Amino acid sequence: MVDLFLNRVLVENNWDQDELNTEREIIAILENRILMLFFASAECKKCREFVPVLNDFFKRLKDPAYIEYPKLLALIYVSLDQSEEQQGSVLKEMHKRVLFLAFEDPYRKELQAMFKVKDVPTVVVLRPDGSVLSPNAVEDICRFGCGCFGDWQESAGLIERSFMLNEEFDNLNLRSATEPVRRLKYKTEDDKRNKKWWKL
Repeated sequence: MVDLFLNRVLVENNWDQDELNTEREIIAILENRILMLFFASAECKKCREFVPVLNDFFKRLKDPAYIEYPKLLALIYVSLDQSEEQQGSVLKEMHKRVLFLAFEDPYRKELQAMFKVKDVPTVVVLRPDGSVLSPNAVEDICRFGCGCFGDWQESAGLIERSFMLNEEFDNLNLRSATEPVRRLKYKTEDDKRNKKWWKL
């Protein structure tokens, strides 16, 4: 799936519209994630109505205000707009962690042809290996909300490593780097006297 966007420029929908154009940046933000490609146009009334629903869906899975661990999910807006102003008007309504392709990038049309997108809005859901999980998840997102992600995750065999601890660590007494200092600092005088090295 990362291969789809290597050697491409993705832009973050934040205030600065930061460009992610190095292989390292693209891999860091897309690798081992479920990818949603949102095809839409500002002229489409259904698209404008769906944007708040998609925003809420994405926010509840990615925003630390809602959940402790952001889900392994990325959303890319693929504009089918006729002008850059139209694309900008849709992006203003979308979440700040959404990525998008610049209006002048011809790869937008290539993606549309690659995934056979005829109608908008369309949300193509891809597994981490790039295979299609759902050719259009708009109806599922509207009906089931965040519950969709659990099904996608299970189908993709995607493991959230943030929740997993290695079994080898179960019986270890894990200590912090400052523990020896704290032990010395909080010992009582009696403890210190009993531990003198010359006493047997």
